[in-house]
Amino acid sequence: MKLNKILLAGAMLFAGASAMAQETITEYSYVPNWYLQGQFGGQETLGETSFGHLFSPNAQVAGGYNFNPYIGARLAVNFWQSRGAQNFNKLGENGALVPFNQRWKWNYVAPTVDAVVNLTNLIGGYDPYRLVDVDFFAGIGANIGFKNDEAQTANANLKNAYPDPAAPEATGLELIWDGTKARFLGQFGLDCNFNVSEHVAVGIELMANVLPDGYNSKKAGNADWYFNGLVGVKYTFGPKYNKTTRVVEVPVQQPQIIERIIEKVVEPAPVTNVIEEVKPEMLRRDIFFRINTATITTQEMYKVSEVAEFLKDHPNAKVVITGYADKGTGTLAINLRLSKQRAEIVAKTLKTKFNIAADRIIVKSMGEAEEQPYADPVDNRVAICVCE
Repeated sequence: MKLNKILLAGAMLFAGASAMAQETITEYSYVPNWYLQGQFGGQETLGETSFGHLFSPNAQVAGGYNFNPYIGARLAVNFWQSRGAQNFNKLGENGALVPFNQRWKWNYVAPTVDAVVNLTNLIGGYDPYRLVDVDFFAGIGANIGFKNDEAQTANANLKNAYPDPAAPEATGLELIWDGTKARFLGQFGLDCNFNVSEHVAVGIELMANVLPDGYNSKKAGNADWYFNGLVGVKYTFGPKYNKTTRVVEVPVQQPQIIERIIEKVVEPAPVTNVIEEVKPEMLRRDIFFRINTATITTQEMYKVSEVAEFLKDHPNAKVVITGYADKGTGTLAINLRLSKQRAEIVAKTLKTKFNIAADRIIVKSMGEAEEQPYADPVDNRVAICVCE
């Protein structure tokens, strides 16, 4: 006997976006800018004595231009003083040879042109509110030395000194120079700046400089080096970014009520041991992120909780989390990293905050895949969760 069809139950099916909600998105676009930098510190010249004995004061002024968040250039003028040293033997008061370390100093000015790479933005992506920026720089220029008078005195002392018994005679400084001497200079280093305001930063700079043999009036058969450590202030002119705020519509998953109709049939002979497997419903939630971030906002956290509730209600269900990034913003390396981080932060939140087992979570990342889920690039900053 067949019974009339009746409504037994209502079930919730979370699928498809049936409504739209508005979300305010703030975006930052980089503005190329000029800056001026002043620094003071010290220099250690590589030579024949203990570290610190050839320490000299040092200063630098620089002006630069940042073409984009990653690449810039600067013109720097480094100047003040360098030192040299030479070990030799001289006649002591008792007539014996006494080891002696002769030191001298001279002045210089060194203009250079440097290419600058912002390592922080290159690795971590552009963030206008970042506290610390680390730059790598490398360049070429000239070192113009002058006032080498003390080297002349050192040279005379060496010539008049009693030589080492193993040497036939004292020859003095073999590459002694006088007047003004210009040499090619190469340099590289790191500049770490702490942004105290939009325009002002205080920083620490460490650099290595290499010159041809003879900078310190000595013949060594290899390049001469000196190392600078500087602290200073950088001032950036004009705005470094433009801030725009816009309201966009984002899909909101709404519950859809589905009526399930069950028909009861009375058969002449009962059928036993027949078990029909009922598959759980499917749930999809799209969790949107702000530009260049992998942080779940408060407005999006409720979607993660809905995924967790679904998984708890369906113990055999699993969730596949696929991260995306807007291919119109950032580099390929940045977008690959961002899409992975977005998927992973959702997975981590499900595990740590909602106690979902790790073996029920599958994480994927699509980077800036050619086929992006949304037509609007802004909406592709998303992690899509599909439960079934």
